[in-house]
Amino acid sequence: MARYTGPKTRIARKFGEAIFGEDKAFERRNYPPGQHGLAKRRGKKSEYAVQLMEKQKAKYTYGILERQFRNLFEKASAASGVTGEILLQLCEARLDNVVYRMGIAPTRRGARQFVSHRHITVNGELVNVPSYHLKPGDVVAVREKSKSLEAIERSLANNSAVYEWITFNNDTKQGTFVTVPQRLQIPENIKEQLIVELYNK
Repeated sequence: MARYTGPKTRIARKFGEAIFGEDKAFERRNYPPGQHGLAKRRGKKSEYAVQLMEKQKAKYTYGILERQFRNLFEKASAASGVTGEILLQLCEARLDNVVYRMGIAPTRRGARQFVSHRHITVNGELVNVPSYHLKPGDVVAVREKSKSLEAIERSLANNSAVYEWITFNNDTKQGTFVTVPQRLQIPENIKEQLIVELYNK
């Protein structure tokens, strides 16, 4: 189960935005990492560099590595519709992402851990695969034994985000993936068209 486990703030500084959520260290040093991070003259980026940065930003945001991301892109290309939009919709329909969106975990990394540690059920069945693809109408819930976990309680208490494509009941700790979100409903600042251009080179 491959995933990125390195420093988060360094990556956020590379992209110039807090892609992993609130980050005090990023706020203190909001400039690129490394010896020349504060240097005024940083060369103009090539078209390829801009496209690559956008792809890397999407991969780090959703916690997906290259091979899996490439597979998602190929799936999106084969579907009818706007490839970039479908790619983001596939990322949003991942189980770890929906657990994060519901507020069960404060970060996608935390959501991934809850799923792989068998705290989450889908339609009443235990699922421990973070990349599990949800379909509209699927019911995601915290397993009965895990409902009293302090980490889950704390995350739900601090969560105030509401998404139109997801419903969640704090008392039963159960929610529904109602529908696939439209591009306008996805809050991530990702220029998906650049990713499509990069893969189509």
